[in-house]
Amino acid sequence: MSRKRTGATAVFAALSALLLSLLGAMGTAHAAPVSIDNATQFTDPQGNPVHAHGGGVLKVGAYYYWFGENRDADNSFRYVSAYRSTDLKTWEFRNHVLKQESDPELAGANIERPKVIHNAATGQFVMWMHKEGSATDYSEARAAVAVSDTVDGDYSWRGSFRPLGHMSRDITAFVDTDGTGYMISAANENADLHIYRLTADYTAIDAQVNKLWAGQWREAPAMFKRNGVYFLLTSGATGWAPNQQKYATATSITGTWSGLKDVGNSTAYRSQTAYVLPVQGTNGTSFLYMGDRWGNSMGGMVNDSRYVWLPLKFPTRTTMTMDYSPRITIDAAAGKVTGMNVIWEALSVRHSGKCADVSNFDSADGARIVQWGCGGDINQQYWFKNVGTSGYVQIMARNSGKCLEVEGASTQDGAEVVQRTCGSAKSQHWKIEPSGDAGYGRLVARHSGKCLDVAEYSYGDGAGLDQWTCDDGQNQQWDRVTV
Repeated sequence: MSRKRTGATAVFAALSALLLSLLGAMGTAHAAPVSIDNATQFTDPQGNPVHAHGGGVLKVGAYYYWFGENRDADNSFRYVSAYRSTDLKTWEFRNHVLKQESDPELAGANIERPKVIHNAATGQFVMWMHKEGSATDYSEARAAVAVSDTVDGDYSWRGSFRPLGHMSRDITAFVDTDGTGYMISAANENADLHIYRLTADYTAIDAQVNKLWAGQWREAPAMFKRNGVYFLLTSGATGWAPNQQKYATATSITGTWSGLKDVGNSTAYRSQTAYVLPVQGTNGTSFLYMGDRWGNSMGGMVNDSRYVWLPLKFPTRTTMTMDYSPRITIDAAAGKVTGMNVIWEALSVRHSGKCADVSNFDSADGARIVQWGCGGDINQQYWFKNVGTSGYVQIMARNSGKCLEVEGASTQDGAEVVQRTCGSAKSQHWKIEPSGDAGYGRLVARHSGKCLDVAEYSYGDGAGLDQWTCDDGQNQQWDRVTV
């Protein structure tokens, strides 16, 4: 009788696995395209912030699982939290998979950049991470490992150590197409980057197989493979402040890597690499840059951080570009990630030669629009979106995705111009009219009939933009330049 029950159980388990696999495939195929606003905090269906900072993503069946840092108010480690999604927009909280209570070594510790990989041979899910003694003491510089039999279950702590005696800080993990596992981490006080081959079960170091860019001070590594080429994306080591991201390529992890090349702008659009996610679907594979705009760089804490997600493009087999879009579209079923396909323009005023600028690179509603020396950053770039066939446009700021409007829909001279979420208000509608010579134009607010104006004819950086009765003043004459 016991053997008969065991056989029936096995058959039932096999049928269940097949059903789950079919449901997973159906779920993936029917994941509808979604639009995601950039530089925001995701929320779960209950409205709670998604705290997966410095994290990574693993696809299991129909679901993407996102693991990341979830800190206490004082920035210390609280949890590694796990969320799941089929479309990469709607994230369901699953579990705090690692907690302070998981092991005595974690009491008061700091855990950063957790990355989970799956070992097909053992069936286990293995988490690699950077471990320190506290959120303020980075003298330990250790790697750490935890394991689980289920992707979003409670992970068992396996301990922390210095790989082969080397310091280990910012970290990532990567499984090659042949099943070999690797761990990459910043070493030697972040001056060098080490690549380690993992043991067959992925829970320990087998050997160091490369040392990259000695003395270059690179951190926040993210590795992926595309068309037989390995890409390794990193940031500079400048604390919480954003900096120029760079990447290199190789045809062998253990071989010679190219020199470092810039990608994105000088601050990675005010973010730092967390992970690069291959989004594979029926039409191919896109690669999604996942970055953190750290709250600490904006006067807050890690849990105040925002996410910057951008599509990566590949002009050639070994080159990569990354442009900013305030909104991206993800079609997970098709494997397609795209930004906004629009023309971005700078807007300079004639009298001072300065540019319309979202003050302090702010992304919040109500942020002032000012003039500032033209510098080419995305808070000085705009999309002039036609409003139907009315002849009016909305002016969307690239850094925030919000639209220029007259504060409070005021009709008074001197009313400030700010940015707010784009909507149907006529105080966000502007008509472009020729003004003066040399191709300049003025921008007339639809609700008031007044013109976009630099307050008090100021020449100084930071002078606010307002509306004023239209005249022939050069502080109301604007030039649009495609960027």
